Amino acid sequence: MTFFYWLMALIMAATLLPSAFYMGVYVFTGADEALDRARKLWNFLRAFTLLVFNLTLWGHVVVAAWQLFH
Repeated sequence: MTFFYWLMALIMAATLLPSAFYMGVYVFTGADEALDRARKLWNFLRAFTLLVFNLTLWGHVVVAAWQLFH
């Protein structure tokens, strides 16, 4: 599970940092393309975060059920 946590943290950081960068580019330049890119990356970050939460939650449920019935 440690590898999974680190991998998901890396993926989330890889979408958060560029999203913040492009939001900064939009704030300083007003380029609509930067805003669109920041929004897309932000949406990917939200999806990855929900994926991590769901996999972690259901992983713990499966492990607990395995220990309970095994």
